[in-house]
Amino acid sequence: MMRGPMRPSWDEKLETWARFLHHYGKRSTVLPLSFQRKMVGVAPSTALTRGMRYEKVSAGGVPAEWFRAPEADDARVLLYLHGGGYSIGSIDSHRELVSRICIASGMRGLVVDYRLAPEHRFPAQLEDALAAYRFVLKDVPASRIVIAGESAGGGLTFSTLLSLRDARQPMPAAAVAISPWVDLEATGESMTTNARYDYVSRPVLRVYAKRFVRDHELRHPLAAPIHADLRGLPPLLVQAGGAETLLDDARRIATRARAAGVDVTLEVDDDMIHVWHMFAPFEPRGQSAIERIGAFAKTHVARRAREDAARVN
Repeated sequence: MMRGPMRPSWDEKLETWARFLHHYGKRSTVLPLSFQRKMVGVAPSTALTRGMRYEKVSAGGVPAEWFRAPEADDARVLLYLHGGGYSIGSIDSHRELVSRICIASGMRGLVVDYRLAPEHRFPAQLEDALAAYRFVLKDVPASRIVIAGESAGGGLTFSTLLSLRDARQPMPAAAVAISPWVDLEATGESMTTNARYDYVSRPVLRVYAKRFVRDHELRHPLAAPIHADLRGLPPLLVQAGGAETLLDDARRIATRARAAGVDVTLEVDDDMIHVWHMFAPFEPRGQSAIERIGAFAKTHVARRAREDAARVN
């Protein structure tokens, strides 16, 4: 018997990709970690990425790469922290996604190749993100920086902001967390209700968490920001898919931040799975979410510029 798509708005292409990723994701962690890293290794070159300029750099001792679109404003920087459960993923695997965000925001991007677990456990990733931020600060004021990341990189975005706040360092103009992973114990109800649609699952996240932290650190606020005091953070855009297992991570961190007085915009895209932005080449809703990130970044950098000008005058 033929059946329709698993979600009302999925077309054949999105359904095919979602099903493939779902079945691979469930089984991925039984494969050698070296194979998992190779599977997400290098995104294919596209017309979009061929139009970008890339430059490798040591960002405070951390391998990183500048992303520049033809119309990018070098005076504004998007510091991007990639996802991958803190143990897979790289600059190369995220080249298409970050290029699109840079184009949408009109900013040059610095993408950080932070150290990966389990070879390097928490807080190595956070240390690298902070080193990269300080590197950018040497040439660009904090008011012209936006920090962004997806999945584990979304969690790392929160951790970076918290560390900057606690160290009384200049805060960026804003931050963006896409499908953020902020609860290392995977306790959200959506881990169950959306399990049949998404390619991220509770068992897989628990494997990633074991690689990333030791058991006593599962609730460390800089590893699992759902447990942190979120006061004093800059404006936040949190995006999540309505059909993803990490939906409740996004909802809960947004609710907690708002209760702490943070300016939070939470966007939930119906029927979308984890980091649907990567489907932007064929899924308009992926590109639409990216365009909203660009608009958010532009708005808040401009707002901080106006505030800085008012203080000078």
